[in-house]
Parts: sequence; C-alpha cells; structure tokens
Amino acid sequence: MDATLIERSLAEQVPEADVESAASREEFLSRLAAGGVDLVISDSTVPGCQGLDAFHHARQRDARLPFIYLSGADDPSRDVRGLRALGVSDFLSKSRLGDLGPAVRQALQVRQESLAGRDPLLAGYELLVAVVRELSLSGDLDGVMAVVRRTARELTGADGATFVLREGDLCHYADEDAIGPLWKGQRFPMETCLSGWAMTHRQPAVVEDIFTDPRIPLSAYEPTFVRSVVMVPIRAIDPVGAIGTYWARARVPSRDEVQLLQALADTTAVAMENVQVRAELESRVAERTAELEAFTYAVSHDLRAPLRHLEGYAELALEAGHGEAQRHTYLERIRTAAGNMRDMVNALLDLSRTSRAELRRIPLDLARIAREVAEECARDTDRTVEFVAPPSAEATGDPVLMRAVLQNLLSNAWKFTGNADSPRVEFGVERGAGTQLTYFVRDNGAGFDPAAAGRLFGVFQRLHRQDEFPGTGVGLATVQRIVRKHGGDVWATGRPGEGATFWFSLESR
Repeated sequence: MDATLIERSLAEQVPEADVESAASREEFLSRLAAGGVDLVISDSTVPGCQGLDAFHHARQRDARLPFIYLSGADDPSRDVRGLRALGVSDFLSKSRLGDLGPAVRQALQVRQESLAGRDPLLAGYELLVAVVRELSLSGDLDGVMAVVRRTARELTGADGATFVLREGDLCHYADEDAIGPLWKGQRFPMETCLSGWAMTHRQPAVVEDIFTDPRIPLSAYEPTFVRSVVMVPIRAIDPVGAIGTYWARARVPSRDEVQLLQALADTTAVAMENVQVRAELESRVAERTAELEAFTYAVSHDLRAPLRHLEGYAELALEAGHGEAQRHTYLERIRTAAGNMRDMVNALLDLSRTSRAELRRIPLDLARIAREVAEECARDTDRTVEFVAPPSAEATGDPVLMRAVLQNLLSNAWKFTGNADSPRVEFGVERGAGTQLTYFVRDNGAGFDPAAAGRLFGVFQRLHRQDEFPGTGVGLATVQRIVRKHGGDVWATGRPGEGATFWFSLESR
C-alpha cells in the first residue's frame, strides 16, 4: 500500500522519473548491482532489510548516490536522529508525500553537480565533517570502528577496509568491512604485517601491487581478494592502531585519497581518546556512587543508635512512677547520647572539610609535630604512656592537615593502650627503596585481627566495642583522605593483644 502511494506521488510530481520498486532485500541488491540507479527512496523497513541497511548497501555501491528516507512518524527527525550526519540526502514523513517531489529534484540536482566535476577532495572533507559529528556520539570502541570502517570505504571507493589495534608487539585486526573475508579477529607480529610497518614508521604505507612489494606477507594475502593496499597509522606520535583500505585490482591510490584516509585516522585517534575518557569518567562515577551508598548506609546505621537512646530514655523520663533521682539518671544518659551524636556529626564535617581543603606544601618536621601532639594526649589522660620519637623526620606537606593525621593516629594509640601494663607509643620513619620515606605510629595496645584490616579506614568502621574503646569511627577515614590528598598511601598491621602499627607515605616533591 505504501509503495503504491509513493509511486503515485512520484508520477504526479516528477513525471519524467523512471521509478522501479524493490519489494525485498534481494531485489534491492540486484537492482543496485545492475547499475543505472540515480537515487534511492527507502521505507524505514523493507522485508529482510532495514532502511539504514539499505542506505549502507547503496553507499557501498556508490559513495555519492542520493538516498531519501521515509518514516511513518509525524516527526521523522525524532526517530531518525543522526541520519543527516551519516549522509542521508533527506528524510520525510509519509504523511507529507507532497514534499517528495521537491526533495527528489533537489537530490538529483546535487548529484548532477557532483558528476559534472565537483572537487572529490572537497566532497571527501564534507563527508569527514559529518563523520566527526557521528564519532562524537560513539559511546564505545565498537561504535567508533563501525563508523570508521564504513567511512574508509566511502572516502576511497575501496573494496574493503579494516581497523587494526596495537596490542604491545601485536597487530590485532579488530574489525573489517569488505567484499570478502580478510583477517578479522587475527593477531600478527608488528614486524610481519603492513599495519605494523605503518605504525612503526608513523606514515602511510601505499602498495600498488601486493605481489611486488617486499613489505607484504604473501602467505597471509593470497587467500583474500586483495591486490592493492593503503594503510595509515592512527595517531602520528605513539600510534595506537591503523586503518587499511583494499582493492581487488592493482591501482595507485591518489594522493588525495591517502590524505583523506589519514585525516580520518587522525579524527579516529581523537574519538578513541574520548571513548577512553568517557569510560574512565563512568567508572569513577560508578565508584563514587558505590562509596556514597556505603557512606549513606554507615551514617544512617550509626546515627540511629544514639537516636534510639535519646527516644528511649526520654520516654522513660516522662513516665509516671519514677523518682527524681531516676529521672536525673535518664536525663544524663540522654545528654550522653546527644553528645555522641554531636561528636559524630562534627567528625563528618571535619572529614568533609578535609576533602575540600586546599593543599599547601612546605617542608615539615613530622617528629616535632608528633612530640607536640603526644604532649597534648598526655595532658588529656591520667595514665603514664612512654612516647618515643626520632630527633627529626623530614617531610613535605600541608602543616595543618599533617597535624590532623598525627592527632588521629597518636590519640588512637593512646586510647588503645588503655589496658596495657606498660603502655608505649612510638612515632618513627624508615627509608625504603631509593629516597622514599615511610612514617609510622606503633603501639603495644589492643591490636586488631589482620583479616579485618581492610575495614579500618572506612567511615564508622570500628573493630572494638564502643563501651570498651569509644570513638566516632571517622578518624582513620580522615587520615586516609589526607594522605591520599598528598599523593601517598596508608596501611596498618597488627595482632589482637599485640598492638598495631599504622604506616603512611607521602609523595616526594
């Protein structure tokens, strides 16, 4: 029914046109092969062949063949967004077949101008401009390869194209679009294939006849249709791959064809970098999302406990039958729970400020800062704790943030030696390979199970009971964030009842 309406519209609007219909994929391909086609009009779906497939078949036969796409939608641009970028001459709604005649006449005029001697190099660059837009929308490497392999054939009129990726010392023939099988999926050493030559020499490789060029491994080419080749590297500096085009007959590709193919390869390099950046950003977003979900769960879980205490003791204090002394006890417990919640919220705010703080790097003596912090810890307790530190420990970092690191580590060491007979805390520095310095805080206190070491630096992650060793569970997360802000790392070792050692490194500047 649609075909009849379209033919009737064409007969009325373009009576001089000779219109032939193809009701199936086979008929369409047969008509293309017969030649003499000046323009193709396609429905969005043809039995056995989607409209976009028909477009690609038409362009493989003739890179400048006009193609008009018909859609059943009232607003076809919504359904076929991006077709203009691919090179489709026009797309129309079937509800507006009155526009078909002008569209056909315009497309045929453009074709006649092209055949009359329009500069093919200019046409090639116009195609490249459209391809740049299409590549910018490609979200993965498969999408990039699909666009490039098709465009390589359109730009050069080649019988085949291949997309090669460099994998160390190997050339991976990752994708192809050709009249016959090439090497898709195979890998060859760089020194044995033409793509490797193009990448190694960072320049195009042009082969008029594979049987006369010493760079060609004939055993690999003989089973194929290939007689002539152009191979260009993707990226001039440190090439990441190559694009190859092939012909079934001996021919010398023009300088313009090689230039266009290299321009496509340069565009491809940018598209591949964009795909990599996009993948890294998506990975970071997923990682940050997981961290936020874990953080939200931890916050809601740990803040719920003091809220329960507040609510429970408030209800008990309000109940009749309790004496004044009992009510006073309940109010004291409410105040304690509120204080715990306040400490948690303040710790979270400190953690947030740490993440946003601007880093100021200056030379530091961490041993001096450690001794000052140790004196503060000693004043806050009635226990005697032996503290040991070297005369100096040079470092480069932010003085405020590094003091926060040592305050958290040393106050933890003081706290967890609370049950030790002879409590001892040590700050020290060790020199590793080269000039790398590693700093540590060691104690002989409660220690921890090594299997749980991975939980130490998470927000609200505590390995001991709150009533035994109280705390917010945020201090070590703050330490980790500050150390990583300095380009370093932090880790811990320990055993239950045998103390713990917290190590950290800083980026050398």
